[in-house]
Amino acid sequence: MEMFLYGFMQRAFQASILISIIAPLLGLFLILRRQSLMADTLAHVSLAGVALGLLVSINPTWSNIIMVVAVAIILEYVRMLYRSYSEVSIAILMSAGMALALFLMSLNQGGTTLNINQFLFGSIVTISLDQVWMLYILATIIVILFVLFRKAMYVLIFDEETAFTAGLPVKSMSIVFNVLTGVTIAIIMPIVGSLLVSAILILPAAISMRMSKSFTSTIIIGIPVALTGMLSGLFASYEYGTPPGATITLILILIFILTILLKYILTLVSRKVQKSN
Repeated sequence: MEMFLYGFMQRAFQASILISIIAPLLGLFLILRRQSLMADTLAHVSLAGVALGLLVSINPTWSNIIMVVAVAIILEYVRMLYRSYSEVSIAILMSAGMALALFLMSLNQGGTTLNINQFLFGSIVTISLDQVWMLYILATIIVILFVLFRKAMYVLIFDEETAFTAGLPVKSMSIVFNVLTGVTIAIIMPIVGSLLVSAILILPAAISMRMSKSFTSTIIIGIPVALTGMLSGLFASYEYGTPPGATITLILILIFILTILLKYILTLVSRKVQKSN
């Protein structure tokens, strides 16, 4: 097809496939840890990283990564301070990130509105070869860590005290998970947009949870769900000139609605069959 002749579309599709592998892995853990809003917090903070990069004239991706890694570490320590009220740390850092982003943007007199809009709403043409390679490396690291530590993370998710008693490095594991989530957001933000990056991470896992009953099958189903949303969203974005992040999110939400309806219909059919028997 014509779109595959363009280098930026080739990079975008490679990135989409890699994101489709990463999203269900991180998204499921975020949901099970009741930290779905953490991704949204880091997305807000990432805007401050972009604004900082544009202000000091360095690559926004690198300034973004540095910013979200620092905040991801801080987030874990603030969460420990309010152990019984974990949403407090999210609210504080989300507000701080957005305030800092607005402050840094106001200092920049170079007219970077277009650049900020690209990071806010996503742009297919902004993804670079370096970012694709970062995603390859990140996906490899996340898959390896998942294979090696999935059982330990499973224990950590459902009972931190038991994990601590068992000798697991609870704080280090949480920090590493936060950092990986932050780096993922920083890298994929240019293609899907800051405003919707958390939805891209959470929705595939949320959909697959409705379709499966086990931990492993949720991830196995989540990858093709994410692939369907990401690739069809890119096709539609290219054809109609719509923001990729918004298009991908709407398709994933449509899949979510269809999944609920299908499960409801199957439940009704199953009940009718049982009654007839």
